Amino acid sequence: MVFEEKMIMNGEPEDEEEEEEEEDMVDPMETMRQKCEEIEHCVHTRERLEQCENRVGSRSATEEDCTEELFDFLHARDHCVAHKLFHSVK
Repeated sequence: MVFEEKMIMNGEPEDEEEEEEEEDMVDPMETMRQKCEEIEHCVHTRERLEQCENRVGSRSATEEDCTEELFDFLHARDHCVAHKLFHSVK
């Protein structure tokens, strides 16, 4: 409790400024991932993943999981990102 009070009373304003600067930065890879998820191939693999998740979620006892569908989606998305991201790297 005493430590928390000291932290509140002795908080450094520099830390708050640094945190605000970090919040303004946007990771270009995340932006590319969102754009790539909208292309036709990624949409198709995302639909297959969602169908699998719905199928598995509707069953009470199943050994099936959606690992294959998840890997297919991630592979398609990352393949798209790899081709677009490295053109924008300085």
